[in-house]
Parts: sequence; C-alpha cells; structure tokens
Amino acid sequence: MQVWKWLYPGIGLKRWMALLAGAILLTFVGVVSLINSLIYPFVEINTEIDLLKFLLSGSPVLGLLFSAGGIALFICSLMRMLGKISSESDSPVLSLYREKRLGRGPQITALGGGTGLSNLLRGLKRETSNINAVVTVSDDGGSSGKLRSELSMPPPGDIRNCLVALADTEPLMEDLFQYRFSADGHLVGHSFGNLFIASMNQVLGDFEDAVRESSKVLAVKGQVLPATKENVRLGAVFEDGSSELGESTIPLIDKKIEKVFLKPESCQASQRTIESLKETDLITVGPGSLYTSLLPNLLIDDIFEIMKNSPATKIYICNIMTQPGETDDYDAADHVRAITEHLGSQIFDWIIVNREPVPEDIARRYREEGSRPVGYKEVELKEMGLKIRSAELLQRQDDYYLRHDPQKLSRIIMSIADENSGGSLL
Repeated sequence: MQVWKWLYPGIGLKRWMALLAGAILLTFVGVVSLINSLIYPFVEINTEIDLLKFLLSGSPVLGLLFSAGGIALFICSLMRMLGKISSESDSPVLSLYREKRLGRGPQITALGGGTGLSNLLRGLKRETSNINAVVTVSDDGGSSGKLRSELSMPPPGDIRNCLVALADTEPLMEDLFQYRFSADGHLVGHSFGNLFIASMNQVLGDFEDAVRESSKVLAVKGQVLPATKENVRLGAVFEDGSSELGESTIPLIDKKIEKVFLKPESCQASQRTIESLKETDLITVGPGSLYTSLLPNLLIDDIFEIMKNSPATKIYICNIMTQPGETDDYDAADHVRAITEHLGSQIFDWIIVNREPVPEDIARRYREEGSRPVGYKEVELKEMGLKIRSAELLQRQDDYYLRHDPQKLSRIIMSIADENSGGSLL
C-alpha cells in the first residue's frame, strides 16, 4: 500500500497526525529548555528571553498530554474509518477515501419504480451515499401481486430491486436476494428477496420497518422507502371513458390513457418519505413507466405538496423509448404535460433527455413491439419553463434492450446539483 494515500483530503487522519507531530515538537523543545534552565538557572524573570525559558520549561507536560490525546484520537478515527471499509476492497485507503467523499455528497431523493429507478440508483451510489429511493407500491402482478393479495401487504418487488441496486455487500448475497424459484410448487415464481421482505413484514408488523431492517442485511448505501405503507391500487380512465383497476393490466388495454388515479385516493405518504423530501437537496423523477411507475408516487397528496413547495432542484428524467399501451407516440414534452395535467402545475426545473441515435438493429426490434425513440423539441421544453440537459445516454443490455447508462446519467445529475449549489460539490 502507498503510505502517501493516507493523506488524501477528507479521510480525517491528517488533523490528528498534525496534532501528534506538534505535541512531539513541543515536548522536545520543552525538554531542551528545561535542561538549559538546570544548567543556567535564573532567579527571576527580567527579560522576554527569561519569560520564554520559563514558559517552555513547563511545556514537556503539555507536550505529553497533547501527544496522548493525539494518539488516542488518531486511533479512534482510524478504527472508525476501518469499520466502514467493504470486505471486498483490495485497497483500504481508497475505500476509506471513497466512503468519506460519498458521505459529503448532496442529499438526493429519487422517485420511481421498476427497472428505471433501480438502474439509476446503481449509478448514484457511486456519487453520493446520501440517497433516498422513494418507490411506488401499486404493483399487483407476479410474485409481488401474490404476496400482496395473500398477506395484505405492499408489493415488495420494486423495493427489492432498489435494495439490491444500493447494496454494498457480497455478490452472493445479491444473487440470493434476486434468486427466483423455478421448481413446481407453491414457491414457483417467487424471488427469495420478496419472501424475505414479506417475512420481515410479518415479524415486525410494519412494512417500512421491514424494508429498513432488510437494508441492514444488504449494507445499503442510503435508504429505500415505500411511497406509502397503505395497500394502494392504481386505476386508469381511458379516452373512451372506460376504466380499469390494476397496474399490471392497465398497459394491456389497447386504449389511450386519459388519466390514472389511486384507490384509496386519500392515501398518505410514509413519515420517513415525508422527512426525506423535506430535507433533500435534489429530487429526481424517472426514468420509468410514466403512468404505472412515476405518477403513482406523485398522486400521493403529501408527496406532491412537498415537492411543489420544496426549494430542492427537481429533475425529470425522460425515457429513451416510448412504452406500448402507455406512451405511444409521446415525445418528451408529452411526458411532462401528462404529469402537469394530473398534478395541476408544472413542478420540474430540469429535464434530462437522450440525444444519442438508437442503433438500427435495436430500433427494428423495438418497432416490432410498437415502441420508438422519445424525441424532443428544445423550444417546446423551454416554453414549459424547463432547463434542458441532453446527452448520449444509451447503454445496451443483453444486446436486445436499451437502458440509461447509470454512470453517465448520475454524472449529469451531479453536475446539475453542483451548478445549483454554486460549484461547491465537485
């Protein structure tokens, strides 16, 4: 290990090293002065030199006290820092420096659900450890839907994905939480992580506490919060006036969505979610399914009111591709307009859009599924009061799907946060 790396700024050891060095110097000077006084004693203080000799003659005691204090504080600081180092780290000093740097990052609250939110969190945790992920809990399909129906609890699926995304733990633990049972029987289709959260909920009797305790198992950076602890369901009203209840079935109805709503409409945000929104520096919404992942969070009155009145920077992260059954033929302005119409006001300061062309082979596959790239017009977005940040954000997944590159996206978010803070973050 290179010793000089322990002098990286922010690690918190240099101050105690400096105190120890100063104390040793003070002790040495005092001892020399004391010996000199014994050889050349003085009876009374007549000059500034005699006064200095008199003061320095007592400095060994002070030097020893400061040395003891410096050593004790140095050891305490070192042990505290080493206790935070990941077991996977091959460079303790770099891990320690990274921990300190992330701890000084801005408070970011990210709202959403599905793969969009968890993908974003994987990038954000490399920039700051002060992350609050507020996750939609209206899912009623798959393993989450079964547990929700049988145990009368909020769905754990999106929560699980966000916990794994923010985890700082052994790969085996991540694989375990994401493991899905495939054998015949009652467990088929369930993931271990969903069952773990459900079990924790049964033991503690509170879903939010269950998520918090599950976070400790995975050594999560930041915190994952359910948007509400209530057993809320999502409904949609379509352009022809018909309606449907159930998040999993809404995109399957081949009709244009007019609006979505929550049932019960008066559901309340969880207390920790409220606190995180009030204390945050920056709020992101997206990427994710507009009507079934993003709006369910914003339709909770507590969340919307806090966001509307918050001085925090608010960013909308626009999807790369349209989603069949939800946002057919939508451009970026249509996404923001749909949110504004639901909430009654435009709440965002910034919008992040992708400007990188979609590779033709992937675009062809998306067209076969009824999806296309989300375009944008800068003039239209600016007329809506939005500042625009466009960038090349594409990341291929399994050579078939496109996602936002989590690191590029996170760096853009951090640059916006730094810009709004006057350049003090980076």
